[in-house]
Amino acid sequence: MGLFSRTSTATAPAATPVDPGLTALTGTYTIDPSHSSIGFTARHAMVTNVRGAFTEYEGTLHLDGANPAASSASIDVKIASIDTGNADRDGHLRSADFFDAEQFPLMTFRSTSVEALGGTDYRITGDLTIKGVTRPINIDLEFNGAAKDPFGNERVGFEGKAELLRSEWGLTWNAALETGGVLVSDKIKLTFEISAIRNAA
Repeated sequence: MGLFSRTSTATAPAATPVDPGLTALTGTYTIDPSHSSIGFTARHAMVTNVRGAFTEYEGTLHLDGANPAASSASIDVKIASIDTGNADRDGHLRSADFFDAEQFPLMTFRSTSVEALGGTDYRITGDLTIKGVTRPINIDLEFNGAAKDPFGNERVGFEGKAELLRSEWGLTWNAALETGGVLVSDKIKLTFEISAIRNAA
């Protein structure tokens, strides 16, 4: 069962009937930050990983079960909410050396297309804006299903991952190591755990 359909410019085979269960998911959903997470991992000093997360964000998902290609996602993340478990490091990340949170308080993502990879796996392409720079990014997502919680909320769940080179968004600060290499990796790994609640009609 899939949530999104594959799109192509080539001649398409006969359309696959839409699963009635997917049609029932059509609607707009609000991301529930208390049951979601947006995390990242960076290589530090060439020998270990530092993990962190953004703790304040909001976003919406529009799911179209009858025409999955019309689905979309929009997320706004507060840069100042960055948390790596170290106050000094977090302060440096918020500074002009990195995110410059005072001048650029938000990181945003706006989806542009969705591709089915088979089963419950999907790839969402969209525009990621950091520090005033907008570039495309691919996010691989797994649809974890839908359920009604004990409070009557209709929920959908996703988990995903992506990789980016921070230098492509102008995040170029670094320091050389005496043994060679640099203090902070250019490659950053992103992880997502998303729970979203269906809005009332």
